[in-house]
Amino acid sequence: MAQFTLNKFQTGGHMPNQVFRRRRSFLDYYRRIFSAYLGRAQSQLTFWHEVPEVNPRFTPNSLGEYYMTFSSKADYPGPFDAAGIPMLNYRGRIGKQYNPIAIAQYGLGNYNIYTHTGDPSRRKKFLLAADWLLSMLTPNSSGLAVWMHNFDWEYRDLLCAPWYSGLAQGQGISVLVRAHQFTGNPTYLNAARKAFECFTTETTQGGVISHDKRGNIWFEEYIVFPPTHILNGFIWALWGVYDYFLVTRSNEAEKIFNAAVRTLSNSLGDYDVGFWSLYEQPGTKLSMVASPFYHSLHIVQLRITERLTGERTFGMFADRWQSYEQNRVKRMRALIHKAVFKLLYY
Repeated sequence: MAQFTLNKFQTGGHMPNQVFRRRRSFLDYYRRIFSAYLGRAQSQLTFWHEVPEVNPRFTPNSLGEYYMTFSSKADYPGPFDAAGIPMLNYRGRIGKQYNPIAIAQYGLGNYNIYTHTGDPSRRKKFLLAADWLLSMLTPNSSGLAVWMHNFDWEYRDLLCAPWYSGLAQGQGISVLVRAHQFTGNPTYLNAARKAFECFTTETTQGGVISHDKRGNIWFEEYIVFPPTHILNGFIWALWGVYDYFLVTRSNEAEKIFNAAVRTLSNSLGDYDVGFWSLYEQPGTKLSMVASPFYHSLHIVQLRITERLTGERTFGMFADRWQSYEQNRVKRMRALIHKAVFKLLYY
């Protein structure tokens, strides 16, 4: 059966009774998951699972349109709050929630459409997302500015509200630096500077970076110990560091970006199991292969990162993983492998 543990770093190093009361039972977890995947009504998956697409209009070394289109996310049908901010319906006990990553992607998708078409309604939606991110940037227990998720989330460890994410930090920065460039308002850039501090700080000190035994730097989507190095979250966060460098020309940001590019180049072989890509490095006996959606996302992310960096290794792995995707036997093997992992772990 799936096993959830509590992340002591989310609870100040101990596990008080109120944290145990918030712990999700296996039954609650599977009821919500089955409802989201098998039910006909909308869930958070309505937002997340668009077809990943490279934006053909992005230009390397220039802060313009975002690297993926996010066109379906820009046209998200809701729900929205009264101010027009998108919310995700996680079903079950979690219900409707603000998700900083979703709000950032919604904003970036609308930014792309506005830049391409000049539609003023898209401009309004982009700035609405940017202003929400601006207003919701708050200090964590270490005093670093982060975007919090105010709901518990079942992962390998139970992420207890409020929790933050390296992925959210990266994509929030991508929104804020574009809002600054778009409006000239320095408030957006000042907020991006604050959000970037997490990329200079280890997870043990309240930041979002970790280092593995080989000295590679990682941006952690979920702050758990030991870290799991989720691949898609690492790459999206990497693009946020890149965007920050393009605007600020910060030597520190350039150094961190280059180190992370080396991490990706050196580590992609660890995510290739010969028939599919891995979602993460969970430290379990059975590896966690990516779902079909995330496998496709990895391919798109690697093609974009090859264009941003000129590193051919990324294109080579994208080609290899696309060949896996086109092989029916390998697709079926990956689905079975994924299902077994979910039943055994999380």
